[in-house]
This record gives sequence, structure tokens and C-alpha cells, in this order.
Amino acid sequence: MPRRLRVMMGLGLAFLSAGAPGADDAVPADPDPRWWKGNLHTHTLWSDGNDFPEMVAEWYRTNGYNFLALSDHNVLSQGERWMDIGEIDRRSRGSAFEPYLARFGPSWVETRGSRAAGDLEVRLKPLEEVRPLVEQRGSFLMIQSEEISDGFQGKPIHINATNIGEVIKPQGGGSVADTIRNNLLAVIEQSERLGRPIIPHLNHPNFGWAVTAEDIAEVVEERFFEVYNGHTGVRNAGDARHASTERIWDIANTLRIGALGAAPLYGIATDDSHSYHGHSPVSITGRGWVRVRATHLTPESLIDAMERGDFYASSGVVLDDVRFEPESGRLSIQIEPAPGATYVTRFIGTRRGYDDGSEPVRDQDGTPLGVTRSYSGDVGAVLAEVQGLRPSYVLTGDELYVRAVVESSLPPERPTKEMLLRKAWTQPVGWRRWLDADAD
Repeated sequence: MPRRLRVMMGLGLAFLSAGAPGADDAVPADPDPRWWKGNLHTHTLWSDGNDFPEMVAEWYRTNGYNFLALSDHNVLSQGERWMDIGEIDRRSRGSAFEPYLARFGPSWVETRGSRAAGDLEVRLKPLEEVRPLVEQRGSFLMIQSEEISDGFQGKPIHINATNIGEVIKPQGGGSVADTIRNNLLAVIEQSERLGRPIIPHLNHPNFGWAVTAEDIAEVVEERFFEVYNGHTGVRNAGDARHASTERIWDIANTLRIGALGAAPLYGIATDDSHSYHGHSPVSITGRGWVRVRATHLTPESLIDAMERGDFYASSGVVLDDVRFEPESGRLSIQIEPAPGATYVTRFIGTRRGYDDGSEPVRDQDGTPLGVTRSYSGDVGAVLAEVQGLRPSYVLTGDELYVRAVVESSLPPERPTKEMLLRKAWTQPVGWRRWLDADAD
């Protein structure tokens, strides 16, 4: 049977299995906002992952996620692509093809050649074919993304572009900050040209010790970055000479709001998943995600909410509500309790008039190395620590921003040495007044 006919039959069967639209599955005319859980950093066989897109999507769909962005390196899952079975077996240690065939069957899985002849190839399905197989209205959404994988002088500089329409080649640049900015401008250009909302975010700044807080602060066009990435090799915790990603967040936001008059970064948590067969714990599913409060499960609605800061990042803590009241200055959080867990929430921020106390790291001859060893305790200070399920903090009026970190007493379901307890990170609030004052 020709491939195109098989695809059309598959689409028809997917439609029939869904049933005819009726009152039970009607989309509400004016739905209330709700929380949607998703992962924005995912790899498949289209680049350096070790499983098929359908199988990856199946894991996320059946494990309580509402949306998934496929973000392979410098490629979109589009067009005709065949992969040698030897390469598939090498990456997956022989664990990918047979489960894929068993799950979706020979009517879906396309091959050519044979193992016996040594020329067996498997067709990688593009996203446009995968969508009708796995998506569910109001329940699970697939989003096209790309990890634009660039670099500067050996430092990896990677930016995910979620809801992208066309592949963007790495743009390069004359510095780390310049490279980040050039890639962001390419994303912005495509978004405006296609009339399509695309949300870029900077990946794993400490991977290869590539990006400092000062670099991120300088590129004010960047609004999102990974405060937590579940890959065990990206050095979220920093070291004696490099700030942790949380510390980077506070330094960059302090510099932006306090010195540059620019909006702060919002923090994202992701899996950066590559491995799906239990052979390696390095980059697996289920370690980091975002929960976005939006009215509809569409890329447009999700991106609009994230641009407003109406989301939080998590490695296991679930929040029922996060609310900031500008009039009263109150930041309130409602935590969904897990059995046996206790919670502590730390409200973190920097006050106006802070002493940064920064000390540049220098080489043996005294040359600055472009990384900052430390800032004073004024930067990203713990303003309050609250126990219980309903923590809140009222801004006193001199904070440049306030964010919260909620920590559980329980370990994550898939812990790493850098993430031993479940956490949730809310977005910075209370900063708009300083930008508005500067504008006046």
C-alpha cells in the first residue's frame, strides 16, 4: 500500500476512534484559566535522542502532561527522514525498535530493506503525522520546537524556540552575549514575519560554564531561562568559582532591574530528555516541568500566559495557586499537599540600594576571566521563611523583585545529586513599579 494512503487511513481511523463531537466534549465558550503541565526541552531520534517521537510523546501523555515541545538540535521534525536500524540500535542499545513496532504496529511503522541484508531503515515520522496519533483535544498538545545549538569560543550556547515554524540556523556572534542576542533576534524576526508567537528560552547556562549572570543580564531581549534542567551534566548547582543557576537568576535580575531598567528573567524547569530505555540516568523524563495557567491548551494561549509570568517551574512540588496583588503587595501561594510531606517557602529578593559586593575571578596574572565568584548577601537575599501550605509575603516597598522557592521534605520521583528534595519556583513579582518609575 502506498505510504500516503496508509497515512490518510491512519488519520481517518484516529478521527473515527475519537467519536463524533457532542455535548460531553464541547469546548466551553469562556473557560476559566487552569493549570497545564508541560515539558519544553525534549530530544528524539531526529537529533541525539534514543527513541521515536511517538514513543516519547506517549510517555509524557500517559504520565499526566498536557503539552510537549520536541526540541531537537538545529532541526525540525519535518519532511522525509529514514534512519539506519544499526544507528537506532546503537543509541538505544537495541531497546527502541521492537517496542515501537509492538506499540504502533506494522500498519504505522514504515521500514525498507531488511535486517538479514543489513540495509534495514526505519522512517522517522514528522510532527505533522505524529500529532493526530497522540494529541487529545483539551488534554494533550504537541508543539514544534528547536534547540538552536550555537557556541562561542568552545562555549555551548543553546536556545530553545517553542512553537517555531521554520528551522533557524545558529547565528554566531562576537561574544557570548552577542551570540545569545543574534539568535534571539532571529527568533523574533521569524515570529513577526510569520505572525506566529514563539517563545525562546536560554538553556542550561552552566553547561560548559558557558553563560554568566552578567551575560544574561546584558541581553535584555532574553526573558526566559532554565533555572533547573534535569540533565545531570549541566551543573545547576555551580561550584566554588561559578554561581548556581538560582544564583545566576538573582544576580541577573538584580542587574536588570537595579542597573539597566529592564524586565527580569522568568525561570523554567525542563527535562532535557534524551534517554528513554532505563540504560542511563543522565537525561531522562520526569525531572523538571512548567505548569502554566491559561484558558486554552493552545500554543498561543500558553505562550501568552508565560509572557505574563503566569506559570511556575517545578521538580515535584504542585501549587494550587500563585497570586500577586499589586495594590497590597502580597504574594500568596497555596500548596497542594503530598502525603507525608512538609513544606518550607523562602521568599527571595534584592532590596533597592543593595551593595553588590561583586568580585571578578582572575587568572594567575590578574586578568579577569569573565566570571563572577560572588556577590554580597544583599543580592538574592532570603527575605522571609514560612512553614505550611499557605505561605505569603507582603512587600515592604523597597524590593526590586520578590520570588519564592517552595521546598518539600520529600525527594523527587527521579532525583539527582543536585536535586534531593522536590521544589517549585515562582516568577519574580513587584518589579514593574521600578520600570514604570524609570519611564516617568
